[in-house]
Amino acid sequence: MSLLRVILSIIFPPLAVLDQGCGSILIVFILTCLGWIPGVIAALIILNRN
Repeated sequence: MSLLRVILSIIFPPLAVLDQGCGSILIVFILTCLGWIPGVIAALIILNRN
């Protein structure tokens, strides 16, 4: 997980998981729409998993 990805996941979470697949983008986008913090947490978890 690079520093750029962490910064992107804090600013705009769906953009940080762009190369992780359509399902990850959709999940992070929905969580970001519901609330910014759940989207950031989901993006960081997905990025940390790889």
